[in-house]
This record gives sequence, C-alpha cells and structure tokens, in this order.
Amino acid sequence: MDHPIDDMLWDLTFLYDSSEAEELKRDFSSADKTIEDFRTSYRGCIASLTAAQLKEALRGYEALHNLLVRPQTYAYLLFAADSEDPVNKKLSQRSMEFANKASQELLFFDLEIIDIPDNRFNELIRDSLLAPYGHYLEALRRYKPHTLPEREERLLKQKSLTGIEAFTRLFDELASSFRYRFELDGEEREMTGEELLGLLHHAQAEVRERAFGTFLKKFEENAITFSTIINNVALDYSQELQLRGYRSVMEPTHLANEVAPEAVDRLMKVSEDNYHLAQEYFRFKARLLKAAKLKNTDIYAPIQESDRRFDFEEAKELVLDAYGSFSGRFRTIVEKFFIDRRIDALPRPGKSGGAFCMGISPSLPPCVLMNYTGNLRDVSTLAHELGHGLHFVLAQEQSTLNYHPPLPLAETASVFGEMLLTRLLLEREHDPGVKISLLCAKIEDIIATTFRQNVLTRFEERVHLERKNGLLSAQDIGDIWWEENARLYGDSVEMIEPYRWGWSYISHFIHSRFYCYSYTFAELLVLSLFRKYQAEGLSFVPTYTDILKSGGSRSPADTVRPAGIDFTDPGFWQEGYDCLEDLLNELRKLV
Repeated sequence: MDHPIDDMLWDLTFLYDSSEAEELKRDFSSADKTIEDFRTSYRGCIASLTAAQLKEALRGYEALHNLLVRPQTYAYLLFAADSEDPVNKKLSQRSMEFANKASQELLFFDLEIIDIPDNRFNELIRDSLLAPYGHYLEALRRYKPHTLPEREERLLKQKSLTGIEAFTRLFDELASSFRYRFELDGEEREMTGEELLGLLHHAQAEVRERAFGTFLKKFEENAITFSTIINNVALDYSQELQLRGYRSVMEPTHLANEVAPEAVDRLMKVSEDNYHLAQEYFRFKARLLKAAKLKNTDIYAPIQESDRRFDFEEAKELVLDAYGSFSGRFRTIVEKFFIDRRIDALPRPGKSGGAFCMGISPSLPPCVLMNYTGNLRDVSTLAHELGHGLHFVLAQEQSTLNYHPPLPLAETASVFGEMLLTRLLLEREHDPGVKISLLCAKIEDIIATTFRQNVLTRFEERVHLERKNGLLSAQDIGDIWWEENARLYGDSVEMIEPYRWGWSYISHFIHSRFYCYSYTFAELLVLSLFRKYQAEGLSFVPTYTDILKSGGSRSPADTVRPAGIDFTDPGFWQEGYDCLEDLLNELRKLV
C-alpha cells in the first residue's frame, strides 16, 4: 500500500512513464512531420474548400492539436511541480520552443479562415455539415479587423519566445525559488511562500502580520526584477494593441471572452457601487475580533480560537460529500481524481504557488495542482479546483475546438463547488460559533472573488494605461496598487506598509491580460445559479449539467440562457450582491 504522502502527489504516467521516455521523444520529433504534412495539404487553399472538405480539415486540425498538447502538457506539469529540477527546466524550455514553432507553422489555418470572403463564408456557415464548428468559425471571424498578414503574425510569435514568454518564465522561476526563514511557536523554520500565506488564517494577529510582511519583503528585495517584468509586459501589450488596431486595453480580452464591453463596464461599476458591503463586513468583523479596526492581515483571521486542521483524507471526504449532495454522477467524476492520483497537493520547494486545474483535451483526463496546508481555506480550494476538473470532464463530450469553456464561464463549476461545500458544512454544524466562522469564511471568499478581483482589474487597467506615458517605477506601481485597494477598504481597513508590494506576486498580471474580471463575473453568475438551485431543487441539476457539458461550443450568453439568465439585464449583477447582503444579514442574526 502506498505511503499516505503519495496520495498528495500526482501520478503523470498516464501521459508518459518519465521525462526520459522514448514515447515522449518520439512525440516531439514526429510532430514536425505531421505539421509539415498538414501545412502542405491545406496552406493556400482554405477559401476554395467545400463544406465537406473544410470539415475534414477541421478534424485534421483537431487531431494535430491532440498530438501536440500531450508532450507540452507533460512538460508544463513537471515544471509546475518542481521548477528547480534541471531536467524539468530543460524539458519545459524545449516544450516552449516546440510550441512556439508549431504555432508559427499552423498560423496559416486560422488566418485563411478569417480571410475567406464574406459571401463564401456565409454559404459555408449555413451548411449543416459545419454546424458542430459554427461557433468556432464565427468566433475566429471576429478577429478579422485585428489580424495581420501571416509573415507579420509569424514574426510576432517568433519574437515572443525571447520577449513576453521569456519574462513570464522568469517570473515563474524566480517566484517559485523563494525560501523564507520564519519563527513560529518559538522555532525558526524554512517555509515556502504558500505556507507563509497560509498563516494569514493564524489565530494570532502578530503572526499574521509578520508572515505577510516576511512574504512581501522578499518581493521588495527583488524590486528591479518584478517592476521590470510588469513594465515589459505592459509595453509589449501596448505595442501589440497598436499593431492590431485595438481601441482599448481590455478590448482583446472582451473579444476572446465573447462579452460585450458594456456588460463588463456595468459589472465593474455595480461592484464598485457595492464596496460598502465589504466595508460593513470589515467593521463588523473588527467588532467580532474586539479590534478598533482591521488591518488587511486580519481579513481572514479566525473568529474563534481553534487549532482545527483537516488532514487530506478528511478534506477529500468533505469535498466528495459536497458534490454528491448535488449529483451522484458529480461525486463519481470528482472521486476519480483521487483514485487515479491526478492531484498534486503537497507543498514543497520549487513548486508553483497557488492552484490550478489543467484541462488537457477531450481524450485525456484533467489534473489539479494545489498547495494543501490543512486549513478550511485549503479544503475550499480543493473543492474549487475539482469543480474545474468536473467541468473539463463533462465538456469532454465536445470536440477539441469546442472543449475549453470561455473565460467568463471558466470559474462557474469551481465557485459552485465551493458553495456546495459551504452549504454542507453549515448543515452538519450545530455549534453557533462554528456556524459564524463558516459564514464569515464564505462572505470573505465572495468579497475576495468579486470586490478584490475588481480591484485587481482596475489596477491592471491603470498600469497598462499609465505605462503608455513612460516607464513606471516600483514606487509608481505601488502607488497605483495602494490607491485602488484604498477604494475598496475605505476607512474600514488599515493596510500594512509592506502591502505596497502586494501586486508583485500575482501571476495573472503576467500570464493573462485582464483575467481577473472573469472571477467577479463567475462569482455573481454562480450566486444567481445557486439561488435557482435552492428554489428548484433536483430539477435544476440537468440544466446546470448541460451548461458544463457545453464547454466552449456556445457563447457565454447562449450557454446560460436556458437557465433564464440575461447578462444584459441591468439588475442581473446586483442580484449577486443582494445575495451577499442576505449572507451578511444571516451572520448578524447569528451573532
């Protein structure tokens, strides 16, 4: 029988036996020939294909992606689990270069679809043979005003390897290499960043503040590197916007998300109009903690003294029961992650911080990485990432080009899973004090997933806009960060001085432009969906399951319309914050 610690480490042999596997080498080497054959068959003739021929080409394109994604994913997962291993580093770099070259060679396919004359495209899209690819094809065409000729597109992609992709890799390697000396319970020990951040849930205020300060100090010591990275990310992005003729910094993200800019503007404005709810909660929590005012290191402080820890097996059972309370099928899907050991949860040096779920393809199972330290927040993170996993499994009914859900819906199953977990814990708990703690944890989670993500989006927007006027110093970036956070906290929370560096460790700013508003979008959407579930009971299960099954085969608006949701409804976003206010009122009654 495996040692229990093995249950917290993933087994990637379903991809390859090892980084030295002959099959892995063959897949890398054979891909070049396969790409060349595809390019020879179709380059220069996409516009002349019949509907049947285009369908065959799309199927070949999907098969090619399935071939390419396997070795790339394996290299990425190994590197994420241990970025200090020289073999992993080498394989990861090879994979990046391989992916970059493959993208260059295959650019022609999307570009030629985009360039099909309108009359001919309209004929093709009406053909029933292409119905399964209709959404994908129409989504591609939206980029027509912003697409460059193939030579320019290839040059941009080629240079990105030593440009934006290199800065992203530098960020990942440097941040995951940090080690911290920290005294806890009279003993000095070496800790990872994730372990230090976990101490924000510690019962002692002094420990919380010292832990966060220690964590941020390391980033301040590397100010030149992190400020240079974010400056170059913003400059690179600004130049690409100009080359492609985008009118605003968020336009490419809106286009990719298939969301109207007006809907996102309304979402962010409604969020800011409701900042007062967060401030009311922070003042309320200060009274619960018997403090004059919260510091931002107190936001996740436990309400009552408790050394309650959840071992990984206990967390597993809680999460399985939560999903099982909604659907037996959901429980079975989630349990398979544990059975197959597709979760890497053990914190260790060199491992990526945070958490993610990697959806690979319709034919390969997804994997989860997280850093489990045993607190309630980690149990919630496990439920969250396995929600992503559930989403990816259900979407495997789709073909490769329709597999990944659009970004605004990407957090739907994960946040819904957290709600199921909270409901389960509240139903099982009879101690009013513990119920108060659970409600506080859920309210704090909603605040973090809506208001805080709105703050991050506003910060990122300002950085990109102000970078156009010249280089931003670390002080400039810190000032923007401070000002945007102050809008949320008002006079209800005092920010500790090291928090001026709070921007520097957030990987979304480096990996993906304006990703963060999707969290706000998803949280408010899920609050609406969860209210429907509470009202409709089991009859809601098929509707919700169909939303997850659709993957990326429809636009976000079309995907949720069967559930009676309309993103253009002015009151829709406010409904989510009304739900938050209901939770605040429930908390007040308990207290």
